[in-house]
Amino acid sequence: MQHPSVITAGYTPVFHAHTAQVACTIESIDKKIDPSSGEVDEENPDFIQSGDAAVVTVRPQKPLSIEPSSEIPELGSFAIRDMGQTIAAGKVLSVDERE
Repeated sequence: MQHPSVITAGYTPVFHAHTAQVACTIESIDKKIDPSSGEVDEENPDFIQSGDAAVVTVRPQKPLSIEPSSEIPELGSFAIRDMGQTIAAGKVLSVDERE
């Protein structure tokens, strides 16, 4: 949506998922996707920028209750905010539970 530069692995914005606000680190950018067709444009890209759609792996800094959107849509959506602006929005594809 609105980001002044590119986003790479290691970037740590604030994820807003339902009522939670948790800093999350982008671990890796897995795929860059063509927004119009949904087809994979690039595997393991170095960065994404404004207008791109991507599949990314994210690690929350604190415990976060979230579910895949395929199971519970209300708990599977999120927005990413940084610098007082919403920079992205998306849905959770899968969750790896950690203890």
